Amino acid sequence: CHMTAMMRSSGINAEYGDPMWIMSDNLLTFMNSYKMKMAVILGLCQMTFGLFLSLINYKYFGKTLDIWFTFVPQLIFLQCIIGYMCFLIFYKWLFIDAGRDQPSIMLAMIDMFLSFGSDIEESDLIYEGQKYIQMILVVVALVMVPIMFAAKPLIEAYGKSQDTAEYEALSYDSDDDEMVQRERHEAQARLDMWVHQAIHTIEFCLGVISNTASYLRLWALSLAHSELSTVLWDMTLYYGFSSLDWDKGGFVLLFLVWAFWAVLTVTILLCMEGLSAFLHALRLHWVEFQNKFYGGDGFKFLPFSFSLILENEENLEEISNI
Repeated sequence: CHMTAMMRSSGINAEYGDPMWIMSDNLLTFMNSYKMKMAVILGLCQMTFGLFLSLINYKYFGKTLDIWFTFVPQLIFLQCIIGYMCFLIFYKWLFIDAGRDQPSIMLAMIDMFLSFGSDIEESDLIYEGQKYIQMILVVVALVMVPIMFAAKPLIEAYGKSQDTAEYEALSYDSDDDEMVQRERHEAQARLDMWVHQAIHTIEFCLGVISNTASYLRLWALSLAHSELSTVLWDMTLYYGFSSLDWDKGGFVLLFLVWAFWAVLTVTILLCMEGLSAFLHALRLHWVEFQNKFYGGDGFKFLPFSFSLILENEENLEEISNI
């Protein structure tokens, strides 16, 4: 296109970005915003993938109610808030002219809830019809909350009440104490179900915001890594290349400067920051990602042990001898 031809004629790589950003005065401002947005987009992708893994679990265990009243409302709630924010990010990247005043996505998301139904100023408007789209998304997201909380317990309570009525009709001559104990047990089970559903609903709704904010640690790690790399380059190799006298054996001193730079790069950037990045990524997988699908309600892990095998065989022999 014409824009691509103009960018190429100016020495700008239209496909991969402008490498001259590294020489600009506002490099930090640009990369700071860019990395923050990329962290949010990556977080949305991973959390959405985790929800679809929960769908596979529900289908495998035959939990139809969880599919319709847990997975579907959670997916809609997540996309109405964080998915919409990522849509604004891509829309701003693709369609907002860089020459105009840039509307703030953060303020748009805050006003979406705190200024519900209010008119949006022209300078803050990102696209036409933004006010009505945001109102619909807020209403839909709020409707999903009572569905996640009450739909499954009400349906299961109704089903159990039908089973109880059939049981009482068949066991009309049973002991009254047995019926009382059964009713108490069912009442406690219903209470536990409501408490469990309330905890999971609150945890998910709050986690949509807190988990997304937790992915911003990727932005912070990337920013720290790039700044440390720049400092090491400016204080060592760049100084060596620009200041040494090559006619007087400066290459020997340059080798020493390179060695100093290499040691700092390996110890700080590779070892220390590599370990830090690994721990943060592990935390994101364990908390923000796995809490979307992992329940941990399986069998207790028992390590392989010959002593346990021999003990079980001895017990079987004693039982058989009896």
